[in-house]
Amino acid sequence: MRRERDAPGPVLASGPCPATSAGLRRGLAAVVASRHMNARITIAGTVLLLALAAGGSSDRPLSAAPTPAFDPALVARGAELSAIGNCSTCHSSREGRPCAGGLPLATPFGTIYSTNITPDPDTGIGRWTGSDFLRAMREGVDRAGHDLYPAFPYDHFTRVTDEDVAAIYAFIATREPVRAEVPANRLKFPAGLRSAIGLWKALYFRPGAYKPDASKSAHWNRGAYLVDGLAHCGACHTPRNALGAENRQQELAGGEVEDWHASSLTATSPAPVRWTADQLYDYLRHGREEQHGLAAGPMAPVTHNLAGVADEDVRAIATYVASLMPVSGSTAARRTGAERVASTDGAQIFAGACASCHETLPAMPSTQPVPLGLTTSVNAPDPRNAIHVVLEGIWPESGEKGALMPSFAAELTDKQVAALVDYLRAHFTDQPAWRDVPERVAAIRKTVEEQR
Repeated sequence: MRRERDAPGPVLASGPCPATSAGLRRGLAAVVASRHMNARITIAGTVLLLALAAGGSSDRPLSAAPTPAFDPALVARGAELSAIGNCSTCHSSREGRPCAGGLPLATPFGTIYSTNITPDPDTGIGRWTGSDFLRAMREGVDRAGHDLYPAFPYDHFTRVTDEDVAAIYAFIATREPVRAEVPANRLKFPAGLRSAIGLWKALYFRPGAYKPDASKSAHWNRGAYLVDGLAHCGACHTPRNALGAENRQQELAGGEVEDWHASSLTATSPAPVRWTADQLYDYLRHGREEQHGLAAGPMAPVTHNLAGVADEDVRAIATYVASLMPVSGSTAARRTGAERVASTDGAQIFAGACASCHETLPAMPSTQPVPLGLTTSVNAPDPRNAIHVVLEGIWPESGEKGALMPSFAAELTDKQVAALVDYLRAHFTDQPAWRDVPERVAAIRKTVEEQR
């Protein structure tokens, strides 16, 4: 799906955002009775990855809010902030117009559809005023006064300043209105009950703008503000409790999004080589880093959007995240593990399907694969990311250059994929073998086929 870089974002979604949906999978069901999710963002075990209603029935007149005139500089700033929020990814279906909603998300509690956030007055948010928008971002309350499901990550957006919220609103309000009805969410009882959200908010929602750390530099604080606020990185990279709330005692320690593992951004990162601020900048800016790998799965649209924002903001994010990953001991890559016993079948599959690229240097350095032993997917605590890459491949965004790896879903059986993944783990890392590869392969292939 082509994701327009200037399309507005997660601001008022009724569906998940790649950085929030997955994260809200384990929650609401447990509030009423408990979770998981497959969200585009988001995290192992959350339930609150349900839909954000785009307003609901209001007691106020349904006349559209007058369209104010906005300073072009404010609109441009809003476009960059929307990109940092990775907004358009959740609010654009594969077949629809940018930000017109309708992207389906299958959950254990039914299917939810992302909201149309274009300024169409009937099917979008054209009746929302700037104050309505600010309240949704800051308080998690819609235009009609209803609590929003935390699939909309207002637990992060509450940190955003009024000025930045106003810029995002200006950007969204000046997009082309798209009349597009979004299918009704198909949720199982009691997942669709809004009454439980008030209890969830009382337990876990802590509203309030970001407070700078006076002991840190302005650059570091800018990064912390973006990571904890608009970029809502914790929605995917923080584990969640049984009620779908982020576990703040394990902030950014690794989570789940769209059935991918979202790596730890702390000292517990599985990366064989510790990340530096410069390496994180390259990865976020270009979607690739020579000692860590490529952005794939839910991270691909994130780096795609960050490619067009202010350089200083990307560097600030990198600086802050790097500070959470202190270098301790050697930063050398782990041993290859070649001396360990690896599957003969896996070795043969690798030789026939993979070695021509992964053991031969291509003419163009920009397309040269990162050594497999350095990739996070092969070193991750579970095999999901490696399986996704084998079954789905890696593709650059439409019209962009980048590394390409074909999908092997049609060429390899489940048994062959499992043998290959086991071989990669044993041959290229010193990590213990994954225990549930065959079951993971079968489940992920089913999900991939359903999404096609």
